[in-house]
This record gives sequence, C-alpha cells and structure tokens, in this order.
Amino acid sequence: MSDADEAETSGADEGVQFTLKAVTNRQKTKVLFAEIDSQFADVLLSFLTMPLGKMVKLLSDHYRDEAPPIGSLTSLYDGLSNLDSRHFWTEGCKNMLLNPRSSLEYKCSRLKLDINDTRLEKYFCCEDPRCSRPAYSNISMHRDVGVCACGKSLNREIGVRNSSELADGDRDDGVFVVANESFLISDDLRIVPNVAGSVMGTLKNLGITDMDGAELRNVVFGFDEVIDLLKGSLLSRTPLSDMIVLNRRKFYVARPKLERGIHETEFEGSCSIKKTILKVTLQKSTNKLLFAQSNSDFVDFLCSLLNFPLGGVEYHLCNNTSFKSIDNLYTSLADFIGDEYLANADIRKSLMKPSLPHGYMSENKILPLGGNTNPRLFYHKGLGMVEEWLSYSSRDSKCAHAIKYRNNGGYYINGRKMYMVSDDLTVTPLCMISIFSILKDMKITLSDVREVEVPIGVDEVIRSAQAPRQRIGRRESE
Repeated sequence: MSDADEAETSGADEGVQFTLKAVTNRQKTKVLFAEIDSQFADVLLSFLTMPLGKMVKLLSDHYRDEAPPIGSLTSLYDGLSNLDSRHFWTEGCKNMLLNPRSSLEYKCSRLKLDINDTRLEKYFCCEDPRCSRPAYSNISMHRDVGVCACGKSLNREIGVRNSSELADGDRDDGVFVVANESFLISDDLRIVPNVAGSVMGTLKNLGITDMDGAELRNVVFGFDEVIDLLKGSLLSRTPLSDMIVLNRRKFYVARPKLERGIHETEFEGSCSIKKTILKVTLQKSTNKLLFAQSNSDFVDFLCSLLNFPLGGVEYHLCNNTSFKSIDNLYTSLADFIGDEYLANADIRKSLMKPSLPHGYMSENKILPLGGNTNPRLFYHKGLGMVEEWLSYSSRDSKCAHAIKYRNNGGYYINGRKMYMVSDDLTVTPLCMISIFSILKDMKITLSDVREVEVPIGVDEVIRSAQAPRQRIGRRESE
C-alpha cells in the first residue's frame, strides 16, 4: 500500500465498494463504457456539489505529498492556509474557507459513499445555554463566525441527529437519481440511462462508433478509487481508461482551447457586483507580471472562490471549463438524464445551478452567486425542555422550529491592510522587505520595474476562471 493509500480519510466509510461492468476495446487500451448502478451515479453527480476549496483539501488530505496541483486553486488555498489568523475577522472565518460546506450536504449525507464526510458537519448556537433569545433563530454553520442577537459568540455545538423520518419534502427514492436504475458511463464521464429508447442512440451519446472485439470485465471501486476518479475527472479526458487499463495513478492533463462563455443575463443590472483596482507590478524588459498589490476587498473575493461549487463553475462558464470530464458530467445532467430518472423535480436545478450555504456570501462579491434561503434543518427541544438537537425533519419532536442563520457580517478579511498577490494567486501580507527579496532573488533592478492599475471585474474573472494558467495581469503583458 502506498503512502497515499494510507492517508487519513476523515471518517469516510472505506469498506464501501461498487462493482462496475467495464467494456474495453480489443487492444485493452481504452474503456469504451461501463455499466453502473444508481448509487454510483449518485456519487459521481455529487462531484458537482463540491466547493473548490473542499476539493483541494480532500485531494491534499488523501494524497499528501503526491497531491496534484489544481491550477491556481491549490496555491490560493495554501496561501490562505498559511496566512496568520489575525488577518481574518475570526478564526472561524478562516476555518470556513479552508473547509467550505455545500448547500446540498444533507443530500450527500445519504450517499452510499460520501467522500465529503458531510455526516460529520457541525452547527453552533449561542455560547450561553440560558440565553433569552431563541436558539433556533441564532444558528451558525461554523464556530465563532456569527454573533447571537444577545451579543455573545455562536460557539456552542449543537448536534444533528439522524432522523428516522425523511427530510421535509423528500422521498425515499434515491439521492440524485431514482433508486435501482442502471446507467452507462463513458470513458470521459458522460452518463446516460442504460439503453433508454434506442441502442444506437445510446452508443452515440457515449461517443462509441466501434465495438468490434470488445471485452467485458468487472472492476471494483472503493473509497480510494473514487478519490482517484475525482482527481482524474479534473486532470484527464479519459479518467476511466487511465484507471482501469493503464496505471490508475497516472493521469494525462488535458489542455483544452477554451472559448468565452458566461450566462450574460446574470450580470445585467446587478449594481451589487463590484469592481476592484489592482496595482500590478511588471518587469519592463519582459512584460512579465511580478506581483499585484491589493486591498482586502480583492483578497475577500479570492477567498469566496474557494466556496464556489463545481456545478456553479459549470453553470457560470456555460459548461466550458478546463475540467473537461466534469463538463461531460454536467452535460449528462443537462441533456441525457431525463426527469423520470431524477429523484425529484428540484434535483436538476440544485446540481446545475447550486447556491451557497448561508453565511458564505461575501459583501465583496464580483460574481453574482446566490445564497441558500431554504432552512432544511429544524431545531428541537425534548419533553423536559432541556435536551436540544437539530434534524432534517420537523416531525422528530412536538417542539420543532425551522432554524434561522445569523449573518457573519459578510466579510472574511479583517481591516484595511494591503496584500501581495502572486501570479499563481498566492496571497501574502504586503511589506517592503518581501518586495525587496523578490526583486533581489529575480535579479531585477528598480529601473526595470513599472506599475499599472488594472480594474478587476466580471470580464477579468471569466478570463482567469476559464484558464487557470492565464491569471491576473495577463491583459497587461499581452
């Protein structure tokens, strides 16, 4: 077993397994498609619910020193992780960025294999058990982030019970897709129902034109393989072949040519969408970006990127990201999986245009992200009015109230400090000593340096988000 296999899995059920019936070509060099059950399809679709910061953390925790860098997201995450807590409003603000949560965590907690470990998530209420304000209207998803109406911190943990009842509005019919249905998955993660209508149409949707000499083999996927598949979906156009018929830890990074795409109507008339000014330092002789100077507004925006779920990235970039296998997963939900195969009528919108959990909306937003306004949790008091808990059903006690979240103030970064942002989005406090060290290490003289001011708004976000290697300041260096 490798070191990566021995990495901690934060309580995930490593004993869970799935059996895939994979069809390979005659040369055994490519997986044509595989047959999967509804529970495995649920796990694949749960990738779309994963915040970008959670994705980076999950891969880092699992692979440790072998964790693959996911463009500038990894350096952004690492930079914020190394930033002293005094730069954030509270320690809780930093923790919520490094371990962001999904608005669909209840759904994911019902998965046969939940790699997000949403079953371990916690909630917090007023630190004073005798607080006169209703506990159900003063709830936070993170410790020491919000403040109770009485003025005290929300840092007393309140447990979430597994209910014998389904959540209000839910049916016992699968998580994202209908239970007990069968699906086919292509090498590049397109999912289609198992022969829905036309056999030839199904094969066409999977991109298969030749099955001469194809062979069938059973493949077992457990926790490690699902994590490998997540990694492959971010790095490869052929993650199934890379895992099943090639070295399962070897992925070949796709470098697609990206076209501009955005849901333009999301930005029309949105006066709350800000622009911020970056002072960018360039080398005159090469036009190379050295670093950018920024106030807390732009750093706050960078922080908010880590909370962005993969499904939201797909939506806002019109299904045209650098993660081509995730693009295909999203396309499957849009074009191939009909309503009759989904667990309920709201699933498609929840996965394709996910919202952010309450408390994750930054006031310094550039992208127009929507917040989750549906309080799926309920606060309960026992018969003696002493015991208290949360659950997803209002039917678990005779005294149940829909919870209300306290606002955390809408900011992550504290104060008016200035920061230095490198070309790979690493954030550090701005100081003259660090600037001097950078110029000295790069053997650049002051006469070879110039500064320009760059406005950062929607257009610039689109450019950087679609091509992670084309980052801040590229417009000035072109």
